[in-house]
Amino acid sequence: MTNLLLSALPVILAASTSATSGLDASAFAALGAGIAIGLGSFGAAVGMGNAAGKALEASARQPELFGKIQTLLLTSIVFIESVCIYALVVALLLIFTF
Repeated sequence: MTNLLLSALPVILAASTSATSGLDASAFAALGAGIAIGLGSFGAAVGMGNAAGKALEASARQPELFGKIQTLLLTSIVFIESVCIYALVVALLLIFTF
């Protein structure tokens, strides 16, 4: 995927004199795919870190509720990870559709 993005950069940055300006739809699709997966994975990483930190803080305050807190943490991580998977699906659709 990195090679696809790197190969699309000259097309995007090139100054063209034609009427259509020489920009290809696949170049914008590759750029959009990179942005989608980058922001999606960054947001998921921040969300998981925040959830894990708060779960550790909660279990340190009330150790007797560790099992319930762990169950809630794993459930929330599953939902957070689904956002990253949706970003991957969007990126793959952008790459293989255009």
